[in-house]
Amino acid sequence: MTSGLFSMLARMTDETPRRALALLAGFAALLTVAPLVLDRYLLSVFFLIFWFATVGQAWNIMMGFCGQLSLGHALYVGLGGYVGAILWVKFGISPAIAVVPAMAVAVVFGMAIGWLGFRFGIEGVYFALLTIAFAEVARIGFDNWSFVGAAAGFFIPVSSGGGAAINLRGGPLLFYYVGLGMMVLAFLICALLRRSKLGLSWLAVREDSEAARALGINVFRAKMAAVVISAAMTAVAGVVYAFYQNNLFPSQSFDIARSIEMILAPIIGGLGTLFGPILGAFILTPLGQTLIALVEKIAGRAVPGVNLVFYGAALMVIMWFAPNGVWPWAKKTLRIPEER
Repeated sequence: MTSGLFSMLARMTDETPRRALALLAGFAALLTVAPLVLDRYLLSVFFLIFWFATVGQAWNIMMGFCGQLSLGHALYVGLGGYVGAILWVKFGISPAIAVVPAMAVAVVFGMAIGWLGFRFGIEGVYFALLTIAFAEVARIGFDNWSFVGAAAGFFIPVSSGGGAAINLRGGPLLFYYVGLGMMVLAFLICALLRRSKLGLSWLAVREDSEAARALGINVFRAKMAAVVISAAMTAVAGVVYAFYQNNLFPSQSFDIARSIEMILAPIIGGLGTLFGPILGAFILTPLGQTLIALVEKIAGRAVPGVNLVFYGAALMVIMWFAPNGVWPWAKKTLRIPEER
């Protein structure tokens, strides 16, 4: 009976269209040579696009694939960033190596959240509140941890000796390619996961967890796997973002506003799709950055949170015209054929 369920879900799952894959490959090739004509500012904007697409894919595993709402994903960004920064500044360990313990720490916290939530039947908005609570506890903890500067912040030296690239000690061009690589890798990981037995289990749990359990799927294990994989992927992005910013502040690293920013791209692009987080990031981030610069020019100073206001308005408009996200609407409009 379980194999029958998997077969049914496999037929129902939207496969990645060949035409879309070809377009993605061409687009990736274009992005590879784009720095030849981009200035430093545009390189930074593209890095943010790639970064939000990456963390959007990671969050999409939990919500889009498995149906578990997390509003505290900034926890994993902050933990990854702090672990990577501490190991580099205090012990001289390269971030290329530090991503491993960063992922391990994020996974431990993710497993704690998952165990508390799934073992005791905490679901829906209550599970979302649990994720927010963990992020807030982490913020308070780091706010009072003098080893990492507490609320005054933790700073990563900009200058570096040899091995600047592998130690993420470079300019916008370096982070452009690191961000592009992260985005492509996150896409490939999610594509492989969605077609795996685990991915089909997630879809079954998302649609009806009780029916999935009755058919022999270990719901607890499937949910825990989603949390662990999502946390690990987000932690890697957190390490890269910390070295891009060169500073960490608990009030920013674990803030719920950051969690909200992270989840908007997959929501607007299309939950549960592979191209949705990428498309959503390419829509929201450039427009948000343009609005920030425009408001700053008009007002003569930076206006904190103006991009969040724009994101909220954009979300309402897009959800009105394309309630399932931009990618499903675009795929239908452009009549992109499905891959069978």
